[in-house]
Amino acid sequence: MSILQRTHGAHDANPTDSVPQTASWQPDPMKVVSYGGGVQSTALLVLAARREIDFETFLFANVGDDSEHPATLAYVREVAMPYAAQAGLDVQELRRRRRDGTSETLMQRLHRPATRSIPIPVRMANGAPGRRNCTADFKIKVIGRWLREHGATAEHPAAVGIGISLDEIHRANRRRREPHEIIEYPLLDLGLRRTDCERLITEAGLPVPPKSSCFFCPFRTVDAWRHQRRHEPELFALSVELEETINERRAALGRDAVYLTRYGRPLAQAIPEEGLASCDADDGDGSCDSGWCMT
Repeated sequence: MSILQRTHGAHDANPTDSVPQTASWQPDPMKVVSYGGGVQSTALLVLAARREIDFETFLFANVGDDSEHPATLAYVREVAMPYAAQAGLDVQELRRRRRDGTSETLMQRLHRPATRSIPIPVRMANGAPGRRNCTADFKIKVIGRWLREHGATAEHPAAVGIGISLDEIHRANRRRREPHEIIEYPLLDLGLRRTDCERLITEAGLPVPPKSSCFFCPFRTVDAWRHQRRHEPELFALSVELEETINERRAALGRDAVYLTRYGRPLAQAIPEEGLASCDADDGDGSCDSGWCMT
């Protein structure tokens, strides 16, 4: 007679009754996509609508209507959200909230008089980007807060899909992971490149979205800055004003000037009006490092 039989009696001979049920039921992990409104994450939206990937919730962390590029906001609200709703998917627009419940935009943070740090990766005089926390504070933490409020924990993390394609695989290696999340790269799993993403979007009958980022992001390419000065003069003027505000504050603190381009001089000089009609090919690096922006 087995130990279990001697202890619990003959009726425990049935294996299904005698073995202690120690394993508890575990729910399927929450699954969301970090949606940036760009080509790659919109391709994920199309794949989800076609039920080729298992994601139904897409989280768009809006860093501010005064900070996101207006074309990205228009695409998310006028194209992506209606398309998702028709496909039974959910695109939610999130914003950074302070402890008192009020919202804060990235532009508001940059213009806050008392701030000494610069949250965006402004360029030093030698062209190298400085440190930043804009992505962490206005993208990662905003989505992380939503995940925690909806039940994600370190013990039961959420699966977060990131739109990084095969031709940008180096960005996946730099991706920061939070304790309450497991990062997935559906485009890499499917072996899809940016051109494949554009094809998927077109096949779905959607316009291909513009590259998503803040309109003043120092990681914008030189060609993008030229395009902005020529075709979006009001945004270019706001970018120039922001750079001047940052440097006025730095001068008061006795610090060196910083810039929004890698040329080591003010934006209006770095991107002159002359020659804009014949813009060169894209010669910037566009090196956002995580996949939270520009996807």
